[in-house]
Amino acid sequence: MFMHSKKLQYPAKPDRPDPIMARRLQEILGGQWGEMSVMNMYLFQGWNARGNEKYKDLLLDTATEEIGHVEMIATMISHLLEGAPLSAQEEAVKDPATAAIMGGMNPQHAIVSGLGAAPRDSNGNPWTSNYIVSSGNLLADMRMNVTAESQGRLQVARLYEMTDDKGIKDMLGFLLARDTQHQLQWIEAIKELEGKEGIVVPGQVPESYEVSDVSHILYNFSEGEDSKKVVDGKKALDGKEFKYGEKPEAMGEKPMLKPVSKDVYNTPPSDLL
Repeated sequence: MFMHSKKLQYPAKPDRPDPIMARRLQEILGGQWGEMSVMNMYLFQGWNARGNEKYKDLLLDTATEEIGHVEMIATMISHLLEGAPLSAQEEAVKDPATAAIMGGMNPQHAIVSGLGAAPRDSNGNPWTSNYIVSSGNLLADMRMNVTAESQGRLQVARLYEMTDDKGIKDMLGFLLARDTQHQLQWIEAIKELEGKEGIVVPGQVPESYEVSDVSHILYNFSEGEDSKKVVDGKKALDGKEFKYGEKPEAMGEKPMLKPVSKDVYNTPPSDLL
């Protein structure tokens, strides 16, 4: 059950309208790393968690907060679109400032959403559930969550540098702080889960399944050997020694496929042409 409060978690009102910034903020609303993505990702991870109540609670606490962040950003976008010059095309020819606004504004804000936010990114691409990960493996998911919060915080920081509006900066500053907390809490969960499952996901796979001879070799498949510095003389987190494959060799045979039947209409082998 969800309950909606009519008050925002944090103020979301700009000092003045700015349709260009409204378009930019759509990225952290409905883009790949936006609030809609983390909201849905944490919700489904939490709903799908089985027998891990503290992690389920952590996920749903954060997911529900993210619903509020979606509302905050949507509200900010709507404020930024107030007074947008929808009927100023003729004046835009005369006024360069108006022309710049019209040129940088997302036309869908006028045509589709009626000067309101939409579940889309800054170029008008619709949000998709393909952006989210909910695998059922909490360690894999928590690592994805750190990535999502890292990418989201990076985009918020870039947006912060794109405006001098104090109201926008204040809201973005709040989001930066919450993204800090979320990264740190997922990292704590990862530490705990690694202690239980091991470092490599999934940790339950029997070692006998692996071709273990190649499980700790960094192969030199690109020109130069700079990558060797990453692993040279070091042990992996699982305690095993890294190796460096300076000159990788093919371990398999050249693939030779048999001809298919005539009704497939493939090109026959050259010796039959």
